[in-house]
Amino acid sequence: MSPAVFAHGHLRLYLLSLLAERSMHGYELIQALSDRFGGTYVPSAGTIYPRLAKLEEEGLVTKEADGRKTVYAITDAGRAELEQRAGDLDGIEVELTDSVRRLADEVRSSVTDAMKTLRADLAAAAREARESAEAFGTTTPADADDPRVQSRARLRDAEAALTEFRAELRAEMRVQTARGILPQEVVDTLTSGLRDLRREVIAQLRR
Repeated sequence: MSPAVFAHGHLRLYLLSLLAERSMHGYELIQALSDRFGGTYVPSAGTIYPRLAKLEEEGLVTKEADGRKTVYAITDAGRAELEQRAGDLDGIEVELTDSVRRLADEVRSSVTDAMKTLRADLAAAAREARESAEAFGTTTPADADDPRVQSRARLRDAEAALTEFRAELRAEMRVQTARGILPQEVVDTLTSGLRDLRREVIAQLRR
């Protein structure tokens, strides 16, 4: 986890404190940490698992396979270290309270910025749609039958739709990113979906 949240070595001790409450697998530990931060921060697997491996090497935790999951449990040596460092753990709790407040402030700021961007982009899309309608409305009946005039009107409609699509998704993803919860599968879905849509649209245009 970022040093802005945990000081050096503090995450290691905090993981021990979570495992002292009950045995957990890696995802449960990630979720437990996220819950402590009210969802404002979600540690990555690359942050948690190396520290669990280190704790295991030191004999402070053990791991056991449970189906396809690996469950971690604190050892007697781990509980002894927690007792010896009870004062440090109290200090970590104070730091966490400050970190949660700071992250919450950052999220509020990011959400506000994202909503401002969304409103600006939606206003631009609406303006383009109005201009498209006005331009098409001023054409003569003869112009309205002209394929080039119709194509220009459709292009403006398509560009307005693209702008609105981008604005809404961009704002939502920025909000979730500020909260630390933008899953990779969302990016994969967006990438593959847009790739398939692009191919289909281009194929229709070239018929």
